[in-house]
Amino acid sequence: MKRLLVIMMLLTGIIAPFTGAVDDRPLVVTSIAPLAAIVQDAFGDSVEVVYLIPPGADPHEYQLTASQIELLRGASVIVTTGGHLPVEKKIAELKEEGTITGEALFIDDYKREGFRYLPEHWYGGKDNPHGVWLDPTNALAIARATEKALEKTDPANAEKYLAGYRDFEARVRAITEAYLAIVDGNLTAVIQMPPDQYALEWLGIKAIASIKPEEEVPAIGVDELVPTAAKADVVVYAVDSPDQLKDAARELAAKSGKPSAEIRVFWKDEPYTKVLMENSAAVVKALGGKPPEKIPTQRSDVTQYVVISLVVGLVLGTALGVILKK
Repeated sequence: MKRLLVIMMLLTGIIAPFTGAVDDRPLVVTSIAPLAAIVQDAFGDSVEVVYLIPPGADPHEYQLTASQIELLRGASVIVTTGGHLPVEKKIAELKEEGTITGEALFIDDYKREGFRYLPEHWYGGKDNPHGVWLDPTNALAIARATEKALEKTDPANAEKYLAGYRDFEARVRAITEAYLAIVDGNLTAVIQMPPDQYALEWLGIKAIASIKPEEEVPAIGVDELVPTAAKADVVVYAVDSPDQLKDAARELAAKSGKPSAEIRVFWKDEPYTKVLMENSAAVVKALGGKPPEKIPTQRSDVTQYVVISLVVGLVLGTALGVILKK
């Protein structure tokens, strides 16, 4: 029944597939595509992954369709960003009333695995719920919670899910340790929007101001932010953000005389570790330097993975660099 339902939805375009396979593997439904990237990167072909909110749609406005609710009824595991999106709040309601019987993962599940919110330094220090998946610590927490949920729903394949998580963790840690070894801490950045913070602060680069502080707050004028940006080390913006905000970030960088870095916040159909490397490389490259001579690894297959990724990054013009201390 689950396979028939998923096939019908894929054919009618109701849901967005992360992979093309449809079979009897555990169905993992995520609220957004980057979470699907984490799950697919960690567990590969052992699971079927589908995300709910189409790329380009505003996740803060999107509402579940009746067909998507039926899809959720057949999910083994449901992965959310934590629970703050309208879709995720509805999932929580459906779980509480018993409409959804699969394992639904929310912020408490992730916090048990080391998940952390970052404070919005530019907006009263409140927890920032936007873009949490960009922080590799949070990505590992989400993957670990998913692995435990898969073990619970499919104990016969528990060892396979655990092996998938461990391989993912090794690759993520190899990448993060390599960057942390070359990044000089105590740097600052002006970001375009709150999600960008999570791509920076694990590197030791503090987001001190945001062009658009929050969803409900208007963007700050470029000229007003120039003095702040002039004291920062880099201006960071997302390629998948509105053109008006991208233009504002580029203008701010030009007027403040600071380099700019372009990252991705939302993406689909690409491994999490690939985007993690590309985002980190973009930030580090904006601050200058050279590729690291050696990347620490925990497993032999991780070495090959990182080397290949570096070659791809170099070809795409996203070579790594060593941040020069001011």
